[in-house]
Amino acid sequence: MNGFGKTKRLISFLFAALFLLFAFPVSAFAEENDRYSWYCVHVKEHRRPPLDAKLSFIEQYNAVYLDPNVNETSEEKVVYLTFDAGYENGNVSKILDVLKEEDVPGTFFILKNLVCKNPELVKRMVEEGHLVGNHTAHHKDMSRADDAALMSEIQLLEADYQALTGQEMPKFYRPPEGRFSQSNLQCLTENGYQTVFWSFAYPDWDNNRQMPAEKAKKIILENLHNGAILLLHPTSATNAAILKQVIQEIKNQGFRFGRIDEICMSNANDPIS
Repeated sequence: MNGFGKTKRLISFLFAALFLLFAFPVSAFAEENDRYSWYCVHVKEHRRPPLDAKLSFIEQYNAVYLDPNVNETSEEKVVYLTFDAGYENGNVSKILDVLKEEDVPGTFFILKNLVCKNPELVKRMVEEGHLVGNHTAHHKDMSRADDAALMSEIQLLEADYQALTGQEMPKFYRPPEGRFSQSNLQCLTENGYQTVFWSFAYPDWDNNRQMPAEKAKKIILENLHNGAILLLHPTSATNAAILKQVIQEIKNQGFRFGRIDEICMSNANDPIS
């Protein structure tokens, strides 16, 4: 092939590439750009962590990561204990024991596995006054899911919960691994759900790499702030060991413990206009 032929072929290739780039920009890039992993920067001195500007859109969909009704100067001091519970390894029941002893409510975001394998624990959560929320049936990455797949995961767990407890499952959702999309949030809001993120979490989920008790307690208490939504994993042996002391110290600092449904926004069950 002569030089002209090669040049002509190259030009044709470039035009084809440009056509593909501009013909499918939305589908090619929106999928990745619409996917997020929740994070919250730890801010010490008991200050409330700010919402990253990149994630500010969550407020359009009634999602919360801390209590919007209080601030650092509020007379009322409140903290919310939330637990992502997928299975029992002996520590979930210990966590429930502590909450009962201290007369403190919690919010448990559960999976289908816990309902099926440890139904007595789920019943106990309800009977002892805790809020039980939806963490999906199978703990999949929902940021890649369309509306139908998302609602299928949520409703599958709801059906098992209702069959077990005889009650409708509260419409509070926490995305597995904190992965979500803006379309997820819109779908959830339109279906009457409130998405609950967190303003503090620490590495407690790996049962083979548990933090020393004193270090974990120090981290939690140093990052305490008014209106905090604390994410803890109740399968953590460290959490089970320190929870009573952590709760007592938080009480000593003048905080009360609330349930997530206290901060449900007034329009949480209204569809987006």
